[in-house]
Amino acid sequence: MAVAKSNILRKLSKNFPNFLKKDIEKCVNIILKEIKETLKRGERVELRGFGVFSTNIQKARISRNPKTGEKVNTPMKKTIHFKMAKDLFKKINNAKE
Repeated sequence: MAVAKSNILRKLSKNFPNFLKKDIEKCVNIILKEIKETLKRGERVELRGFGVFSTNIQKARISRNPKTGEKVNTPMKKTIHFKMAKDLFKKINNAKE
């Protein structure tokens, strides 16, 4: 099951009832926007205890359409790479320290 932004906002407003919902939503939007803008500039985003987001560049290449076998030009593109922190890895895998 995926976690939607609306679920995150709901849980934050439940855990912090003294904040207005619109303020919580504004903060979450600012954080997500900064992550997007940083990745767009080609820089790393490091969230301690969670992980690191970075971009990789896939070179332009000639690939094939698997259905027809026709050659297709695939342009260069950026992809997002995520490496989880050791703390998160341990929590997910129930590892003892």
